[in-house]
Amino acid sequence: MRKIYYLSSCTTCKRILGEMSEIDSFELQEIKQNPVTEQQLAEMFAKTGSYEKLFNKRAQLYKSRGLKDQNLGEEDFKDLILEHYTFLSRPVMFIDGNIYVGNSKKVVEEAIQQANKL
Repeated sequence: MRKIYYLSSCTTCKRILGEMSEIDSFELQEIKQNPVTEQQLAEMFAKTGSYEKLFNKRAQLYKSRGLKDQNLGEEDFKDLILEHYTFLSRPVMFIDGNIYVGNSKKVVEEAIQQANKL
């Protein structure tokens, strides 16, 4: 499976998508217009083993709601991701059986290398 969950207004997501030479081989899901479903999130969880790993702690809502001062558990992270697209760390890339979450340099380099292996 080759699928990318991304946010079209995110310049980092746009840059990453632009660096993938085989982008036409991916199914793209824009998470603001087409939010992640509970089943899709469960698929992500199955690969990462943690909702917290899928959670964006740099989201403005995370700070404005005072969530950083709360002791959140896995179910809290799951519920928040399903509640609002901004809580999903992005992009989330499924590439040939692997999952790549977020935009750290290392994750992006690995994902691009794997994606361009077609």
